[in-house]
Amino acid sequence: MKKTLIASAVAAATISGTAMAQESNLPTIYGNIQYAITHDNFDNGPSEVDHFDNGSTLGILHDHEIAPGITGFFKLELEDIDADDKANSSGIDGLDEAYIGVRGDSFGQVWVGSDDSMYETSVDEISNLFEVATMNLTGLYDTGEGDLVQYMSPSFGGLTLGAALQINGDNKEGGKSYPYQLAAIYEVDALELAFSMDSNDGSTEYSSNDLRTPKNNENTYGLRVSGNLDNLRLTGQFQTRKDVADIYGLMGVYTLGKNQFALAYEYKELDGDMKDAAGGESKQDTITLQALHNLSDHMYVYVEGYLGGGDERWGYDANNDGNIDGYADERSMAAVGAVYYF
Repeated sequence: MKKTLIASAVAAATISGTAMAQESNLPTIYGNIQYAITHDNFDNGPSEVDHFDNGSTLGILHDHEIAPGITGFFKLELEDIDADDKANSSGIDGLDEAYIGVRGDSFGQVWVGSDDSMYETSVDEISNLFEVATMNLTGLYDTGEGDLVQYMSPSFGGLTLGAALQINGDNKEGGKSYPYQLAAIYEVDALELAFSMDSNDGSTEYSSNDLRTPKNNENTYGLRVSGNLDNLRLTGQFQTRKDVADIYGLMGVYTLGKNQFALAYEYKELDGDMKDAAGGESKQDTITLQALHNLSDHMYVYVEGYLGGGDERWGYDANNDGNIDGYADERSMAAVGAVYYF
């Protein structure tokens, strides 16, 4: 899960990396180690404590001037380090992001490769803020983060337009397909409005080679409204997909010095085939709280709490074999963690 503070740090590294590239043409190296401990409890089900790597990564950035006003750039970010468990870690064996691109003052930015998709970055703000995020309600879009060609326009009086196309060739699991995403983001003063859609073409689940069951190629539509009032940021989200679900979300984030406090409520109601697959049980919600403290410019700690309800909507794996053994009406989770990044 993308972390807000780390994403900001990477953005800062990109800016400093630009100056470094101009002076010495050296790449910028960045990374982080993330640890978390959770207590996860299912009502009338299992309860467990876990210590895990919450997404440690190592990355490289570089850009250079192709011509006045035109910059070429590249990023490679590796993950799946399993920094908590030396016995089972095989080192860095996963890819998070890898792309190359060109940006210019007059035409915007175009980039190719694996990156957060246009829909995710424009609409899906709530789940991306929280660190553990296991219980946040998201995932109405299936187009993954690989094989993407993306474009973001320059700002036209506060309006920015974006598009993404995923190119799945003949050898792709599930066959050839060309799912796409469109986005429009408007910013004026302290207000942000964002609208995006995902065509969900193709047969595979989000960022995987697993085939979707049941298969559904209906479009996903998402709307986000955010506003900043001094140290308080308020966000409302709505996502819908025919015969899948509707998701509503509200979040407030208050910043006080080195501290950040967040509260979110999300509600999900299944529709059509997904409701039938759940035996007619359709409603699910979750409340998320976070208190985060920056120890320094490179390290922060946090506490998060999650409380979820619904109609037998929280599946659990009691035997730890990868299979769902039962469902609970309520689930609660407490998490504490620490992150060091550079």
